[in-house]
Amino acid sequence: MGRAKEIIVKVIPSKIANEFVKLNHYSGKVVNMSNLHFGCFLDNKLHGVMSYGSPMDKRNVLPLVNSGVDDINSRWNEMLELNRMAFDDYLPKYSESRCIAISIRLIKKNAPQIKWLLSYSDATQCGDGTIYRASGFKLTQINKNGTIYKLANGEIVAKRGDSKYNFKGANALKGFQNRYIYLIDKSCKINAEILPFSEIDKQGAGMYKGEKITLQERRGND
Repeated sequence: MGRAKEIIVKVIPSKIANEFVKLNHYSGKVVNMSNLHFGCFLDNKLHGVMSYGSPMDKRNVLPLVNSGVDDINSRWNEMLELNRMAFDDYLPKYSESRCIAISIRLIKKNAPQIKWLLSYSDATQCGDGTIYRASGFKLTQINKNGTIYKLANGEIVAKRGDSKYNFKGANALKGFQNRYIYLIDKSCKINAEILPFSEIDKQGAGMYKGEKITLQERRGND
């Protein structure tokens, strides 16, 4: 793992985290619902941020996991979404999966009520979830994207019912969104179907660093 073992992960203020995300995340945007931010430091400098918080549709995602108590759906305070991950090019190989693992250990130690994590990969603009798979997340959904648009002014935004943007002349971007779940509490149960990773290629949802490429093609290049 090399120098990835030297990375220090710790909680940082939202102001510092958001500034880093705006500079280093492909979208240039932060998620306002993020309220727990981990900074990833190497050589005494910040080179990565992971932001956790509530999902936008929390009521709808809670039934995805049974809490392990009387086989009921998760409670409001028992899950978090990994809303944003942003790393610069300074960090060595395997840094992302190591940082996720450390953040999970810190959550488990300091917030034991959190039983599971949710995250989505943007296989329309960025990637199909390589880091999540390497970190032990389960793939539970592959959806054709229907919300990301390129506006007439070139800005790329998500279209929602209360959107403040003008979508006249906007073009929908074709691609996918993949949903991943990680159980911190192994007594919990995922209610959704757990898909084999091979399903990504089967549905044509492969993407890496913004390039459409299958998992099989990546393995062939290793």
